Amino acid sequence: MIRRAALLGLAALLLIAGAGPAQAAGYRYWSFWERDGDRWTYATQGPATARPDDGDVQGFRFAVSAGSGDADQPRGAAGFASVCGATPAREGSKRVALVLDFGTAADAPSGETPPGRRTACARVSPDATTADALAAVAGPLRYDSAALLCAIAGYPRTGCGEQVADGGTKTSAASGAPAGGTAKDEGGPSAGLLAGAGLVVALGGAAVWQARRRGNA
Repeated sequence: MIRRAALLGLAALLLIAGAGPAQAAGYRYWSFWERDGDRWTYATQGPATARPDDGDVQGFRFAVSAGSGDADQPRGAAGFASVCGATPAREGSKRVALVLDFGTAADAPSGETPPGRRTACARVSPDATTADALAAVAGPLRYDSAALLCAIAGYPRTGCGEQVADGGTKTSAASGAPAGGTAKDEGGPSAGLLAGAGLVVALGGAAVWQARRRGNA
């Protein structure tokens, strides 16, 4: 009886020790950004409803992320003058500077290579949306049945917001903490694992004590 209780406790301890942290779930998609001075801010509405003004700068970034809290911003500095400086103002139209960041090879779907980052100045009607500006300079665009933007300039060829395993250090949407762990617990067991191991040891000791008590009764 004593040996059996000890073996059960050891098996439970090994089970806890072998259970690693789950990988965070991420999504591969185009995120939409607006330029506010010298920084990017995550857009609060979709490109089909956003209506930029003449002189606005807007960006798109293709990447894997869990949500807006950890989404990768378009890379590089981008000002309106640098993108639309050669496009003069014209009555009856507006100019929108677009920054298109196709992401990295690590975030690309299998078998695809991301094009290089590029900028474009879209001249559109005064009431045009960001989606209209994007269609004017970066087609073909691809949308899914729920109007989610799936591809810009034909990239990627397939897929749309699919869920992927994220083994990096991006933020978990559920916890808001780095999915790969913080510097404090990197390389060592987590507090939860140690607490669980302590509980198993305690339960194993109690089982042994109960078995001895029955044997002495």
